[in-house]
Amino acid sequence: MKEMLRNLFFKIWYWYISTIDKNAEVIFMNFGYSKNNHKINLKEEDEKNRYSAQLYHLVADSADVKDKDILEVGCGRGGGLSYVNRYFSPKTVTGVDLNKKAAKFCESYYPETNKRFLQANAQELPFEDNSFDVVINVESSHRYPQPELFFSEVKRVLKNGGIFSFTDFREQHELEKMEKQIKDAGFTILNFENITENVVEALAAATPGRIELVEKLAPKFLHGLAKNFAAVEGSETYNFFVTKHYEYVFYLLKNNKQ
Repeated sequence: MKEMLRNLFFKIWYWYISTIDKNAEVIFMNFGYSKNNHKINLKEEDEKNRYSAQLYHLVADSADVKDKDILEVGCGRGGGLSYVNRYFSPKTVTGVDLNKKAAKFCESYYPETNKRFLQANAQELPFEDNSFDVVINVESSHRYPQPELFFSEVKRVLKNGGIFSFTDFREQHELEKMEKQIKDAGFTILNFENITENVVEALAAATPGRIELVEKLAPKFLHGLAKNFAAVEGSETYNFFVTKHYEYVFYLLKNNKQ
């Protein structure tokens, strides 16, 4: 029941942000990453999204995306893919999201000429086989009805030897099932990390800014739900990570086609 409510709120919040966020204050929608309070070098304009950007830094830095054609599945409002594009110099970037408004926002908001954004289903990607050198997916797959179809689609659109850099959370008892889905799709695991503690560290550090943003953008009657959705310190979602009810993992995967 709680998961149903969370999914419903996600849809409402996504619609609401797409409608009222005229100044593009919400361009990242992930929980973030921090390791022993180490801070990567960021431009001043990116500082407000530091912890969310650091999660994308982990994903992109691990995949060696320079001069590559990369795809992000579940790009949301595009802040992460724009960060990767500006800091890591890929050849081209393509972002897809199920939400049509999000894809339209990204296409008009980000000025880079090597980018494209479109509406698409993660479980039925509109690309030919062997289209991309790298695919990234950040905190999106937990909402897919059939993740196994998504993993299969990623393998299909990746070139031989291509890299899939993937990070997301699951309830603890679901982790083994997810890894089986990854292996069944035919990926080779190059690296695996449980980054739950790094996510908790980031959430605690980002809490003041997230509370300020929620109270600025959301009507008062939604503050509690929005703060839980943002996993601010002390919220139920935050505590689920602290107690390891939710665990957050990172995979670096290679596509060795048969």
